[in-house]
Amino acid sequence: MKTPQSLSRIFFALLAVCVVSAGVVQAKTPNILLIVSDDTGYGDLGPYGGGVGRGMPTPNIDKMAAQGMTFFSYYAQPSCTPGRAAMQTGRIPNRSGMTTVAFQGQGGGLPAAEWTLGSVLKSAGYKTYFTGKWHLGESDYALPNAQGYDVMEHCFLYHCNAYTYGDPTWFPDMPAELREMFNKVTKGSMSGKAGEAPKQDWKVNGQYVDTPEKGVVGIPFLDKYVEESGLKFLEDAAKNPDTPFFININFMKNHQPNMPAPEYKHKSLSKSKYADSIVELDARIGHVMDKLKELNLDQDTLVFYTTDNGAWQDVYPDSGYTPFRGTKGTVREGGNRVPAIAVWPGKIEPGVRNHDIVGGLDLMATFAAVADVKLPENDRDGKPIYFDSYDMTPLLTGTGKSARKSWFYFTENELTPGAARSGNYKAVFNLRGDDGQATGGLAVDTNLGWKGAEKYVATVPQVFDLWQDPQERYDVFMNNYTERTWTLVTFNEEISKLMKTYAKYPPRKLQSEVYTGPITISEYQNLEFVREKLQKQGISIPLPTGN
Repeated sequence: MKTPQSLSRIFFALLAVCVVSAGVVQAKTPNILLIVSDDTGYGDLGPYGGGVGRGMPTPNIDKMAAQGMTFFSYYAQPSCTPGRAAMQTGRIPNRSGMTTVAFQGQGGGLPAAEWTLGSVLKSAGYKTYFTGKWHLGESDYALPNAQGYDVMEHCFLYHCNAYTYGDPTWFPDMPAELREMFNKVTKGSMSGKAGEAPKQDWKVNGQYVDTPEKGVVGIPFLDKYVEESGLKFLEDAAKNPDTPFFININFMKNHQPNMPAPEYKHKSLSKSKYADSIVELDARIGHVMDKLKELNLDQDTLVFYTTDNGAWQDVYPDSGYTPFRGTKGTVREGGNRVPAIAVWPGKIEPGVRNHDIVGGLDLMATFAAVADVKLPENDRDGKPIYFDSYDMTPLLTGTGKSARKSWFYFTENELTPGAARSGNYKAVFNLRGDDGQATGGLAVDTNLGWKGAEKYVATVPQVFDLWQDPQERYDVFMNNYTERTWTLVTFNEEISKLMKTYAKYPPRKLQSEVYTGPITISEYQNLEFVREKLQKQGISIPLPTGN
């Protein structure tokens, strides 16, 4: 027979087990820190063969790669707005209508009905912060503090160039009334909390001037304020260790015009403006990582670094570098394959080099999995929504491979992809910027990017083996030494699955749609035909019947 004392011991033992069990169940989900830079070339950073070898040391980014996982087949979109929209929404940009963005003063932006990383993680109990480049529209409903972020501070709505339009030292030939208009409508640094009207902190211009007290700060100093906001957010988050946080820090470097902060001028080995800006970017990333460790937050935080699009090479010699073909604005690898590094102590093994097909679209499903929250089935207006996002956590934790087997490349107005990758093969349908033969091993396209006319080769695309030929130089569709026409079966299957989703989940109206010419009767009839085809069987790419 048990004594009262033994029963008491059993009771307290059981109580302790319950408390421990409850603690396990209620353990805080990991913090998430997303760092995004602008127009950073794949080959500029140390982990990708750049760094010192390119005249721009990146010791802090090198350290991140040594501590975590570096991705070598990681894809963004071909330019700023679609790249950022894809990351924020987990959806191909043509679904949200964010394939490009309107000029300042035209309003619009990310539809209020879209889910973002901020709004999804906020629903999981995360404290959410945003600072830096947004570039997803300027209407109040499209800003971070209306899109799921509790706080936005020093949010910038445009690329760096836009802040030079009203500056007479940059464009002395601009008519005075047009300059007055740009100065009036261009918004500077924007800050605000969720539910509050955003306020402008100060204007931005293209000068080496840092005078917030006088209402203006120049491009060279913007990333200083982004960094300071990020550090302040981390310090604030550390005061509430039981509440998980999601912080999105978006540096303005390295978009043109590259104007490094004064303390970083000529700090690179090559002394160029772009290289100096890379050195500045690396230093600021290092400051953020150091603060994370100083606050004892590093062990419980998934850090992810990437950039918004492929390198802009049109502004040689002061521009980003990629070993791949093409540039920002094209469907070539150079316009879409970008650097990405993930660090997560205890979860990601140090020094891992990953080659699975993944991309910015996959941050949504990945962060949702980390936060243990299910992706919504309906948009914020209650209508069914489709996500193009795959969970990367099996890759990060070493428990599995990527579920993604294909990637689609789009530019602006495309509903069908201008190019598609499946496994190690890539089919290129849109030779935008082409300046040579339409197809074949000798086809040469320039770096015209979006400046080039759309030029589709339709049913006979260029086909490249990205393992053997990552520079897309040798078209293996059909020539005198090989024939890869059979690859179209794979591409047809992947594209057909994509196109069928548009029937059930129609794309939103383009958010920067402008008049490009008359709408014809035949275009309308084709629209009806395409709608019916999507609903019934999708899109089919026919195989050649002979040569």
